[in-house]
Amino acid sequence: MIDRVEWIPVATAAERLGLTYRRVLQLVHEHSLAAVRGPDGVLRLPADFLMVEEPQIVRGLPGLLTVLADAGYSDDEAIGWLFTEDPSLEGTPMRAIRAGRSTEVKRRAQALGF
Repeated sequence: MIDRVEWIPVATAAERLGLTYRRVLQLVHEHSLAAVRGPDGVLRLPADFLMVEEPQIVRGLPGLLTVLADAGYSDDEAIGWLFTEDPSLEGTPMRAIRAGRSTEVKRRAQALGF
């Protein structure tokens, strides 16, 4: 569930990706990443959006976030959907994406728009 999400500030994400803070904000604006303000007012995103081994965004995530945005999902709603258990995926959509099943998850997200 979303309560179990590990959050990192956008500034930390920028550092991990080797990008400027402004560039990460642009990625959020373009729906390649999703971020929300925490209770402290700091813009943050789930740590799972970034690869651990390499300084990059999880493969398939930017396209999926665009599909969710096109379906009318806000960043907060998209993050909630990504981290909500789905029995048909045997876990969360985010877990499925990280396991290399982004096409399957993207198909489900496309169905949300109809």
